Amino acid sequence: MEQLQCLDPSVQPRVSDHIPQIIDLIKQILDNGYAYKVDGDIYFSVDKFPTYGKLSGRKLEDNRAGERVAVDTRKKHPADFALWKTAKEGEPFWESPWGRGRPGWHIECSAMSAAYLGYSFDIHGGGMDLVFPHHENEIAQSCAACDSSNISYWIHNGFVTVDSEKMSKSLGNFFTIRQVIDLYHPLALRLFLMGTHYRSPINYSDFLLESASERIFYIYQTLHDCESVLGEKDSTFGNDSVPSDILTTINTFHSEFVASMSDDLLTPVTLAAMSEPLKTINDLIHTRKGKKQARREESLKALETTIRDVLTILGLMPTSYSEVLEQLKEKALKRAGLEEEDVLQRVQERTDARKNKEYERSDAIRKDLASVGIALMDSPEGTTWRPAIPLALQEPVTTTP
Repeated sequence: MEQLQCLDPSVQPRVSDHIPQIIDLIKQILDNGYAYKVDGDIYFSVDKFPTYGKLSGRKLEDNRAGERVAVDTRKKHPADFALWKTAKEGEPFWESPWGRGRPGWHIECSAMSAAYLGYSFDIHGGGMDLVFPHHENEIAQSCAACDSSNISYWIHNGFVTVDSEKMSKSLGNFFTIRQVIDLYHPLALRLFLMGTHYRSPINYSDFLLESASERIFYIYQTLHDCESVLGEKDSTFGNDSVPSDILTTINTFHSEFVASMSDDLLTPVTLAAMSEPLKTINDLIHTRKGKKQARREESLKALETTIRDVLTILGLMPTSYSEVLEQLKEKALKRAGLEEEDVLQRVQERTDARKNKEYERSDAIRKDLASVGIALMDSPEGTTWRPAIPLALQEPVTTTP
């Protein structure tokens, strides 16, 4: 999580440290008439909570008992759920007013969130599969204990699929973040995840990870080039010193950023909107017209600052452009099964071939490297390389009927 630049949680509570709070919450629900006792077990009575189902949109009559667990005939309604369960032989247990037992599967979340955030707070997260019954039950028990309980925003994320097939251990297509970032830079993975809206399913594939890696390399390379042009000199300029067309580009990007992030965190739109200011930076740095642009340094500084601010908010800002570019190249070499010395040797062989007018050999060397994700870039200063999507992943798959 740290390598992905996720912020640390303020607290990471454990259920076993909050049994007193859980017991107190169950007592409150019982006292308010929303639960009942059966042989040492405590069940929430969904019939007593008229708005049960408001999050998922499900009605009580739609809930069929016995689909996930065996039906407990002692319950008043099949959808009633356990707040406290009597301990079975060999299970962990805690002492309670109802005898030895353990919490039900939902009550811990209500108790711990109330302990640290209160009964009303801003954001509650979780996967789409938790909408029902878990979060539905959380709402019911929290509101039963405190009628002013409220969550402002429910944030439910979609599932990960692998090559359009659901990720699961049984299919053998399951892997961990650690395995992914062994081959891809953590910030490339973060960019990949942000490229799909969080509520939508996201398809994991080598091509999409390679695309994210190539894209984030382009972003950081552009900003590194910008930093190099500006150098170490003091580049503090006011908006009045930035040309109007550059200000329009900046203001348009900022407006699109605010609008998309305010609309249920539409990160894909924000990332797409970044294309125009990045292109403008590259034009100012590399084109003949851009190099002659009036107040060029002021424009570059204003554009770089704007993009930097957005990358910081998105958690995509590296500690150093040059450092992260080297790390991205190291990951690309690892995926290609090459050392940098191998690439430099091939670059030299290609340079010699071009000098000798052996153009087929020169093209073959370029294509060999491109096939494993190493792109060669020629300039008056010489040939350099950068990570790219391997040719094999770019080529369309053709089939015959």
